[in-house]
Amino acid sequence: MNRMTVLTEAELRRIVRLDLDAVACVENAFRALATLPVVMPPILRLDIPEHHGEVDVKTAYVPGLDGLAVKVSSGFFDNPKLGLPSGNGMMMLLSARTGLVEALLLDNGYLTDVRTAAAGAVAAKHLSREDSSVAAILGAGLQAALQLEALMLVRPIREARIWARDPAKAEVAAAKLSERLGTAVRAERDPQRTVAGADIVVTTTPSSEPLLTGVEAGQHVTAMGSDAEHKNEIAPPILKRADPYVADSAKQTRRLGELHHAIAAGLMAADEDVTELGDVIAGLRPGRPSADAVTLADLTGTGVQDTAIAILARDRARAAAAGTAFDN
Repeated sequence: MNRMTVLTEAELRRIVRLDLDAVACVENAFRALATLPVVMPPILRLDIPEHHGEVDVKTAYVPGLDGLAVKVSSGFFDNPKLGLPSGNGMMMLLSARTGLVEALLLDNGYLTDVRTAAAGAVAAKHLSREDSSVAAILGAGLQAALQLEALMLVRPIREARIWARDPAKAEVAAAKLSERLGTAVRAERDPQRTVAGADIVVTTTPSSEPLLTGVEAGQHVTAMGSDAEHKNEIAPPILKRADPYVADSAKQTRRLGELHHAIAAGLMAADEDVTELGDVIAGLRPGRPSADAVTLADLTGTGVQDTAIAILARDRARAAAAGTAFDN
C-alpha cells in the first residue's frame, strides 16, 4: 500500500518560504543540470489565445534525488480583470524509484512563484556585482515583488524602482513593498528612466515587445518573462552586448527565450555557444569578467527547479507533520 500526502496552498505557505534555503535548493538544481545526466524533456505548452492564456507542463529527473515532480501551471493574463490571479497550478511528486505518487501539492502556483524568484536570486548572486544596491523592476505583479524580495537575500539592495504599463499599479506596488521590505521603493513612468543607474534590472512581464532597449556598463539583467515564443522583453542587441549571456537552459532559450529573438534578428547564431547558469555555479564557465561588464540571465523556467522545490516541500511537510495522508 502506498501513502500519499496532499498539501494545500495554505499548508505549503506555512512550511516553504522564499528564504536562503529555497535559494540554495534552486541553486543546487542548476548545478545538477550542469554536472549530472539530468533527464528534462521539452516543455509541453498549450496556448489558449482567445482568453490570453497558456498551460505548461514541466518535469525533470535528477540522479541522486529520490523524487521527481510533474508540474502543471497556467497563466491567464486577463484574470486580474475578473478579480482572479493570473497564475495557477499544481505539482505531483512521484518516487524516482517506484513511480508511485508520494505527494500532491495543491499550491495554486505558489511553489512556482517561490522557485522562480529564487532563480532570480541565484542569477544575481553569480552574475551581478557584489556591491549591487539599486534594483529596477519592470512589471508590478506578484513576481515583480518576489524578485525584489529575493534580490535582498543575496545583495545589499537599498533602493528599488518599479515600472508598469499601468502607473497606478506601479504606485500601489511601490508603496506596499516599501512598507513590507523596509527599503526605499518608488514607481517610475518610463522603463528606461527606471533602469538608469540601476545595478540590477529584472524584467517580469508577459510583453511581446521589448521593454528594455538599452543598458549601462556594469549592469546585470535578469529576464524572466519570456517563457513562450511570442514573449520578448529585451531588445536583441542587448544579448549581443552581454558578457556573458547566460541561459537557464540553452535548449529552451533557443526555442522560446530572449535568445530566440536574437537568433531571429540575425544577431546571434542558431548554434551559438551558450553558457548556462549551472555552468557558472559549478565553476565550469566564467561569470562576470569585470565590474564594467553587462551580464544577462535568460530564465525560461526549468523542470529541475520544480523537482527541487517539490522535494523541499515534501521534506518540510514530513518534518512538520503537515498535510493530509491517504493510503491508496
